[in-house]
Amino acid sequence: MRIGFIGVGLMGQGMVVNLMKAGHELTVLAHRNRAPIDEVVSRGAQEARDLGELARGAAIILICVSTAEAVETLVGSLSAHLEEGQIVIDATTSTPQVSRRLAAELARRNIRFADAPMTGGPEQVVAGEAGALVGADDATFQIIEPVLRSYCGRVAHFGPVGAGHTAKLISNYLACGMVMLIADSYGAARRANIDWKKLYEVQLQGSTNSRALKKMIGPALDGNFDGYRFSIANAAKDMRYYCDLAKTLGELTPLAQAAGRMLQAAAESGDGEQNVSRLLEERGT
Repeated sequence: MRIGFIGVGLMGQGMVVNLMKAGHELTVLAHRNRAPIDEVVSRGAQEARDLGELARGAAIILICVSTAEAVETLVGSLSAHLEEGQIVIDATTSTPQVSRRLAAELARRNIRFADAPMTGGPEQVVAGEAGALVGADDATFQIIEPVLRSYCGRVAHFGPVGAGHTAKLISNYLACGMVMLIADSYGAARRANIDWKKLYEVQLQGSTNSRALKKMIGPALDGNFDGYRFSIANAAKDMRYYCDLAKTLGELTPLAQAAGRMLQAAAESGDGEQNVSRLLEERGT
């Protein structure tokens, strides 16, 4: 299957490589960061000069960018180049309302849309172990499920368009909350003169053991504060999206608001492009 891919970055590079391993023909759009583009091109991907070239002849256009606003702008520009029968899949952590709005606009031209954000980080994508949270009608899901399985170990269909992003924002609320709790608790441990290494080792034996704990603390014990490869700015953005969602559900809690405020403050302090595990750095080891 011919697939056009927009957003060959931290997550997208592994997605493209695995899609090609599964036998798909990939065309990628030029990106300001040349390293991942050059890498996938060296493996057999074609590089498109513009959106028109990317969309021409593609059965699926897969998008993996940073924000809902970027997705909406991008699809607005891409729309003129799309043809009846094509499918647009958004793997961005976006919002359900944007997904539903784009799906409705494209449906008027018989173009399908699905939201399929992921759980897991770049390492899980490369290993084919990420999870996909999918919002799509049943017919579209049947077509795209084998494609998603090229880079995901588990693919879950949550319902119509928008359901995937709803599930993803709830999932990321839990992930971001864990990040903030880990950073806070290890700050308290330092102030109480509790040895981080000893604390970490015993926590691995209990209910506090988690992938988030391992990503943040394990590398930090060796002085590496980039173990959790997820930017503070993206975490703050995801919490903002989640809080908007929770408000519509009547589930906006003080806990969610506090986590959102803390991440937003960290992002606005100039550390937005740093990984979330850098929240530990000022607390020392």
